[in-house]
Amino acid sequence: MTAPIVRVASAGEVAVITVNNPPVNTITAPVRAELAAALARLRAGGEARAVVLLCEGSTFFSGADVGEFAGPPKEEEYRDLFDALEQLPVPVVAAMHGTVLGGGLEMALACHYRIAAPGTRLGLPELTLGVFPGAGGTQRMPRLIGVERTMELLLGARPVDVARAIELGFVDAEVAAELRAGAIEYAAGLVRDGRGPRRTCDRPVDPATATPAILERLRAEARKLYPNRVAALHAIDVVAAAARLPFREGLAYETEQANVAKATVESRALVHVFFAERETRKVPGLPPEVRARPIRSAGVVGAGTMGGGIAICFANAGVPVTVLDMSAQALERGLGTVAATYDSMVRRGRISAADKEARLALIRGSVAYADLGEADVIIEAVFESLELKRQVFAAIDAVAKPGAVLATNTSTLDIGAIAAATGRPEDVIGLHFFSPANVMPLLEVVRTDRTSAEVVRTALDLARPLRKTPVLARVCYGFIGNRMMEGYAREAQRMLLEGATPGQVDGALERWGMAMGILAVFDMAGIDVGVNVHRANADKYPPDPTYYQADVALHAAGRLGQKSGRGYYRYQPGDRTRHEDPEAIALLQATAARLAVPRRSHTDAEIVERCVYPLINEGIRILDEGVALRPGDVDVVWTAGYGFPRYRGGPLFYADTVGLRAVRDGMLKYRDLFGPMHWQPAALLERLVGEGRTLADWSRARK
Repeated sequence: MTAPIVRVASAGEVAVITVNNPPVNTITAPVRAELAAALARLRAGGEARAVVLLCEGSTFFSGADVGEFAGPPKEEEYRDLFDALEQLPVPVVAAMHGTVLGGGLEMALACHYRIAAPGTRLGLPELTLGVFPGAGGTQRMPRLIGVERTMELLLGARPVDVARAIELGFVDAEVAAELRAGAIEYAAGLVRDGRGPRRTCDRPVDPATATPAILERLRAEARKLYPNRVAALHAIDVVAAAARLPFREGLAYETEQANVAKATVESRALVHVFFAERETRKVPGLPPEVRARPIRSAGVVGAGTMGGGIAICFANAGVPVTVLDMSAQALERGLGTVAATYDSMVRRGRISAADKEARLALIRGSVAYADLGEADVIIEAVFESLELKRQVFAAIDAVAKPGAVLATNTSTLDIGAIAAATGRPEDVIGLHFFSPANVMPLLEVVRTDRTSAEVVRTALDLARPLRKTPVLARVCYGFIGNRMMEGYAREAQRMLLEGATPGQVDGALERWGMAMGILAVFDMAGIDVGVNVHRANADKYPPDPTYYQADVALHAAGRLGQKSGRGYYRYQPGDRTRHEDPEAIALLQATAARLAVPRRSHTDAEIVERCVYPLINEGIRILDEGVALRPGDVDVVWTAGYGFPRYRGGPLFYADTVGLRAVRDGMLKYRDLFGPMHWQPAALLERLVGEGRTLADWSRARK
């Protein structure tokens, strides 16, 4: 017989409701059903003089079941459950711990009193999924803290600590004692003091917190924080309704608008990415009995920016790491950069000085390969040269212990050719970190045809302590992300030769939602990096002399981007703010004249289409080749690693929302204008358009 999720026990005059729904006490349908039954029994019994609601495990209710978003509306079930909780005739105390988010906090708001253990974090992050609280949160929270503070909590979308929650006014006390015992004592004290129910629904909303001036300021903030999106603006409307509507009418309005929000492309896109990120570790064909190798220590070859960032990832995870470089000077310089990174984290309040010292103590430097001999995983992070990487792997192979995972951080090269330099190609895998490695969440995990299943599982599992989102790919030039970037980047540069300015191109992309325009990205990464890669792989590019010539012209003029203070833009010393530079524009115009590139005017819509459609097309081609497992994996690569807007769902989800036929027709339109180049529609795109199917249809059919 299955153990009950909800248990009720007596502690004197206090009834203690305990919920245990591992791993994080999500408010699933069985939880709601059992909790409703328990409340009905308490109401019928009439013996308890107070009630405590708490959860076992790592956290109080962590939130609603996001998996229900795609199904029929469930708000009425939540509303009825929370109403039954709120209408109990005795005081009800929510005893919270862990991470109390969304529906979990809404549950607590329906209780009469709220206490929390030290370290508890509380918040309403629903806007990150394109919705807002739909189980009474927009109507109860303003009755506790006002409309203005409620919206600041929603717009920030980040949890607050107990002290801030008490200051705001929606938590009554912090309980330092063991939570269950402390909660029972708190509830018993309410009984002794003769304090009865204190229903949130009966409280008025302070109208001074919802003046027209306040609401307009909140709307301006919402437009700034959530551009191209509507959920935040709708949330302001619904929360403000709490100040003018009776509670029941406000709940009905909340429900109506919440269901409208869930149906928007914005919400569907954000939910898609939410689940796609959780799907990436599932690998069809990987035997379930395969277990990851233990990773207790690591080695990194290369003390440059990337190698140092990778070392920080391991130290932050509590894993000792040895950083190797060929010269003592390079090693000292790299370790100095690591220390400076930690100093910056201390200054910004991200970690304490003690944390910094503890993490630095996990990082040691070396100039001898023999010092990597006991590492469980060794990651190569040297210059992007196949010959150099093969030399490094031969040296690693000579010292690494049996069973060590040997990984390369290459972003483009043939990992099979790198693995061939060792006597154990089954232990070799790609771990492509994104710069800065200690910040960016994406990790491309690239397997060769000879990489063992055990090593694949180890790499995917290793991503968790490193706080990375892994996406599995097969070997090809550029793997998923960088291969898709080729057409995107080439078009951006081509439009400069046609007369667009860098600010015009990047501005259009950023207004559309990209975190950073592609030309600004080139300046940040270093224009020389791209030029060197393209020269080394000239055979992989179309035979058009105009493509990537903007990069080449700037590089020849010594304009390397931020590192030189001049690139596509001009920069002031010590300041990354970009400024349009007439010298760069004149140089690009002279290059265009030399190459006889026709002039052309560009709208924002054309700039976005010409950059994004080749990106989509290449992603579809990657799917068809089996380089990526599913459309969601491609979307995660671009939302987690390249600044593609999550609220558009990633390139392939976005393709379905605009329609594959529109994408195909756009490709053909530009092919007619500019020739085949990268404008030839992918075979899979043509097939799906012909069959009237979406990429989502294609993905479902393959499961």
